[in-house]
Amino acid sequence: MKKPVLVIMAAGMGSRYGGLKQIDPVDDYGHIIIDFSIFDAKRAGFEKVIFIIKKENEEDFMNAIGRRISKQIEVEYAFQDLHDLPEGYTVPEGRVKPWGTAQAVMACKGKIDGPFAVINADDYYGAHAFQTIYDYLMEHGEDEKRCAMVGYVLKNTLSENGHVARGVCVTDESDHLVEINERTRIIKTENGAAYTEDDGQTWVDISPQSIVSMNLWGFGPGILKVLEDGFPEFLDKNLPVNPMKCEYLLPTKIGELLKKGEITVDVLKSLDKWYGVTYKEDKAEVVKALQGLKDSGLYPQRLWDED
Repeated sequence: MKKPVLVIMAAGMGSRYGGLKQIDPVDDYGHIIIDFSIFDAKRAGFEKVIFIIKKENEEDFMNAIGRRISKQIEVEYAFQDLHDLPEGYTVPEGRVKPWGTAQAVMACKGKIDGPFAVINADDYYGAHAFQTIYDYLMEHGEDEKRCAMVGYVLKNTLSENGHVARGVCVTDESDHLVEINERTRIIKTENGAAYTEDDGQTWVDISPQSIVSMNLWGFGPGILKVLEDGFPEFLDKNLPVNPMKCEYLLPTKIGELLKKGEITVDVLKSLDKWYGVTYKEDKAEVVKALQGLKDSGLYPQRLWDED
């Protein structure tokens, strides 16, 4: 049984936030959110991390974290490329947006031959979440038909400063994922939360207790081929209707595989509160929360000996 690898998706530039939010410090020691994720992952048992980034951001990323974090854990890079398309397909003229989280994970092909966990670079998931997914992969990581998702309560993942995108999950009595609905615009409301699918013309209430995906997944290595095989079908369906912005999203693809009965997904509920920086204004809350976790003793003030 190979030890699980941690994959961190960090290719997005953060258009709403403005700039490379993944390398923006969140404390006085220059730590970024990724530092906390890697600290938690290493504590859970992970020994290797793969950063998925854009090639043009490689130097910035290495300067911000890669060189120093490589002293703590094995580091490798995979590059998400807009032009990395199946034979016969080309990038629509004028498109600059990457192809989404499923295509990002595909960039790890050839670099992973065992179970792995996937997270976003700019989300704080919590120590319990990493321990939960690591233990799951150590037990079930060789089962190619079985996957896992760490779920969070929707109300704990909303921003005070604008809408967010979340994969809203439906589970059965055994905490198996039944379906996942990608809602790209969810806002906090007086009644809890609501989403729109028509650019804000109408809003639909949604329970703030809903379990949502924050892109913390656990997979066996076979998922890489499954994602690759499904990419042409996605392009055929979506390029004609939304060539500039369509995205091959991991939650959406997992939902399709579920409906076909090709996989099962265990939903592991996190005991942690999620924190993230979707908008620049979110940063102050994240900084305050992480300092509070340090003060409580969950983290040292300086995460690494070299700080």
